[in-house]
Amino acid sequence: MEYPNNHKAIVQDLMRGKFILSSEKEFDTIKTNEVFYRNFFSESFGMDFHLSSEYACLVSSQTHETLSRTICIFFAILCYELDKDGKNFMDCLQYNEFEMEEIDTYFENTSYIDLVRATRQLEDAEKRRMLIDTMRRRNIVERTGNDRFVFTPAYKVFTGFAMDLSRRQTNGKEHMVAES
Repeated sequence: MEYPNNHKAIVQDLMRGKFILSSEKEFDTIKTNEVFYRNFFSESFGMDFHLSSEYACLVSSQTHETLSRTICIFFAILCYELDKDGKNFMDCLQYNEFEMEEIDTYFENTSYIDLVRATRQLEDAEKRRMLIDTMRRRNIVERTGNDRFVFTPAYKVFTGFAMDLSRRQTNGKEHMVAES
């Protein structure tokens, strides 16, 4: 069987949880072979292949890893704190550069400090730096300096998940109120 160009690298990256961004050469191969990759990952690994105009990634409902959960908590707290500061958090995620000192201040002063302390990868500045480095390796952030970074379009997976969850909870509450 003949596979698309860079197939092995694409599969290895996606299986490691890396987002393949539209700026990477492998993205064109993925885009050209979208149906192949959708079927390949579904049949071979039982995973959902997601392709947007900005990135490609895998999603699995069968996973028990905690990194995605931690990243979702990271985004939830960061967005909450940005909003509390009167900033449009979606614009900040898309256009702003962040400093680790700023992130540390938000996380050390959040009203969700109990959640921060209970989440191993968020509990202190050093572990948050390690999380940012993990997010860099997975193409969720891009370093712009020693302690500076920007988010790649991959952040949208996590904020999209949070929005879907919020909608489901809101719809569930409305449904419960209607039944009362």
